[in-house]
Amino acid sequence: MLAQVIVDVPLMQTDKPYSYRVPKALAGLMQEGIRVHVPFGKANRLIQGIVVALSDEEEPTDIKEIAEILDYRPVLNQEQLWLAGQMRKTVFSYKISILKAMLPNLLNSTYDKILHAGAGLSDEDRREIFATKEEVRFSDLDVDNQARVMRLAQAGKIEVEYLAKDKKQIKTEKWYRVCHERLSQYEISNRAKKRQMLKEELLKQEEPAPLSQLKERYSSEIIHYFEENGLISVWEEEVSRAQNYFDNVEASQALTLNPEQAIAVREITSMIGRESQTYLLQGVTGSGKTEVYLQVIDQVLQDGKTAIMLVPEISLTPQVTNRFISRFGQQVAILHSGLSDGEKYDEWRKIERGEAQVVVGARSAVFAPLKNLGAIIIDEEHEASYKQDSNPRYHARDVAKLRAEYNRAVLVLGSATPSLESRARASKGLYGLLTLQKRANPLARIPRVDIIDFRDYIGRQETSNFTPPLLEKIQEKLARKEQVVLMLNRRGYSSFVMCRDCGTVDQCPNCDISLTLHMDSRSMNCHYCGFQKGIPHTCPNCQNPSIRYYGTGTQKAYDELQQLIPEARILRMDVDTTRKKGAHEDLLGRFGRQEADILLGTQMIAKGLDFPNVTLVGVLNADTALNLPDFRSSERTFQLLTQVAGRAGRADKEGEVLIQTYNPHHYALAFAKNQDYEGFYRYEMAIRRNLGYPPYYFTVGLTLSHKSEEFVMKKAFETVAVLRGNLTEYIQILGPTPKPVARTHNLYHYQIILKYRKEDNVEQVLNQILDWTQEKEQKDLRLIIDNEPQQMM
Repeated sequence: MLAQVIVDVPLMQTDKPYSYRVPKALAGLMQEGIRVHVPFGKANRLIQGIVVALSDEEEPTDIKEIAEILDYRPVLNQEQLWLAGQMRKTVFSYKISILKAMLPNLLNSTYDKILHAGAGLSDEDRREIFATKEEVRFSDLDVDNQARVMRLAQAGKIEVEYLAKDKKQIKTEKWYRVCHERLSQYEISNRAKKRQMLKEELLKQEEPAPLSQLKERYSSEIIHYFEENGLISVWEEEVSRAQNYFDNVEASQALTLNPEQAIAVREITSMIGRESQTYLLQGVTGSGKTEVYLQVIDQVLQDGKTAIMLVPEISLTPQVTNRFISRFGQQVAILHSGLSDGEKYDEWRKIERGEAQVVVGARSAVFAPLKNLGAIIIDEEHEASYKQDSNPRYHARDVAKLRAEYNRAVLVLGSATPSLESRARASKGLYGLLTLQKRANPLARIPRVDIIDFRDYIGRQETSNFTPPLLEKIQEKLARKEQVVLMLNRRGYSSFVMCRDCGTVDQCPNCDISLTLHMDSRSMNCHYCGFQKGIPHTCPNCQNPSIRYYGTGTQKAYDELQQLIPEARILRMDVDTTRKKGAHEDLLGRFGRQEADILLGTQMIAKGLDFPNVTLVGVLNADTALNLPDFRSSERTFQLLTQVAGRAGRADKEGEVLIQTYNPHHYALAFAKNQDYEGFYRYEMAIRRNLGYPPYYFTVGLTLSHKSEEFVMKKAFETVAVLRGNLTEYIQILGPTPKPVARTHNLYHYQIILKYRKEDNVEQVLNQILDWTQEKEQKDLRLIIDNEPQQMM
């Protein structure tokens, strides 16, 4: 038997399957989707690989042999192997990188199997494999014994423990059961008081219990005495490290749907299992999209199928996950970046073993190894965070479309403010369009939105984040014991530090970007490369002490608000205050319990939050993303303002929204004020048509990076020459130009943008360029090819 193996070397030369002979002892165990160790290169060093195909072709005499098998069942299924092949065509990443993106981190780590002799092991096997040891390393065995171990592991006769980065991959807990008949007849000396106490205690115990509970009260020596004499039986069980997410969540029942919701559920569920169909569910904030998702998933489960629910990372709060856990219980698995590697691995195993039928998670959860998918739902589908910004650069929406086609499943894209690309497809009939135009709570009304012009207050007050009308409204709400949400989409204390004498701005030495002041750590930080230094007291250029802080961030706004309204209880929520595990949940929990009056934060507070006592939302500065050099800046601003406005007035109390800006007449703000998505869509589409941007054109971004600006500029022009020589005159090639932030991490960046409507050779030519940059002459040249880039910065 021959195995086709993709090796873990992400290079042009190795982006293909290599043939390896399967040892006879392993032939019955070998399956596609299993990880193996294989000798590779002239030095024959052992590296990890993934078996993607098997065949019975005649073996060449010089073919190398698989050294060992790492799994006794596949870690990647047939659908995932197919999916990697499809993605390879559009993400311009090597196949091994795509395959590894589908696996939990612990399976991509260097690790070894530690084997323990199980209770059902024969004396012969015990002597052959373990000799006198209690445990052995799998890698120390020869191939024949490795094969024997795999078969015994499949039969449950050997316990397998994985070690990765000095952490146990599988967490287990010891349990014990009382052997009542033997214990009741067993005589214990009256002098052994502790043993007598434990005997009396155990005789009253009916159910199994964790051994750790006994160890809290009795020594290991006493417990071992009871185990050794057959008075208790002890065994190990795998423990889910993510179980605490499921504890103390009360079960809930389906809600009564209003007519709009009922139509959406009926339309979506009618297609499950029949054919792949994509729906755009466009519903105003608070219209009950989540209840639609829950009832669609409930029908999917009744049909014996499975479902994936994707939510943007910043929206993955307990408020969101708890709604799915309360409805579907232990059938749910959770996958997002807030989990430790061990917790993610436990949830992945739960899915892979078929114990979970619903996966709730962020972007990478789209790869969850569920079988027989009936529905994939992407909430807030317009969010840029669904596009992976590192290799492999996939968009979860595109991957979900492929999986829906493979499984003949429905794909639901939900949003109050859909991306222009999705809405355009729905307008053309490529997606089904379903709308929810009313809030689900009949007492809840769309909040009133007012725009405050910062310019009206220039010279009338000291520089401040808070205009008098906003302060007055905040105090009014607090007097009524109502809550306030304030958003400023910039973290830190000040945006930059500048000398008032010579104009020098304190910049990062590695990046062409100013350093941000953080008062809590008393440091200047680069938000690109992580560089950090102390706060300067004199200008680094002229040594003058006339150095001042300019701009603002959430930390500065928090300090200012405390001075202006000292009686207010304020919570700050940004990347800096939520670094610690569980901090995100803790802050929202405190606000939900009304232990705080004001929640101040970045865009992470704009989505997925449902607090009935919030009656005022304030946007401190709507201009932070409005004038960025990105054709999507107006769309992003409109979406963010509409989303954050939707946090107000979600119950029976009327909501208000105040937006502070220096650009009160900008069309994105005008349409957000009126909550007018249709008007914004028509206006922005006309601009996109005139400028030739998505959804009218496809785009590809190429970024070349190198430590030498002269070298990277030369290679960028060579790249353009290759593009022009191999593509038609109908494609627009913009650049090369330095990126808006031209240097980060001590590398200079040049970008090229391709715009086209139809170009048959794009994929082939871009792969040719990707391979060319791997050649020796391009030493240290980095190339990123981003299909449909979501950020132009």
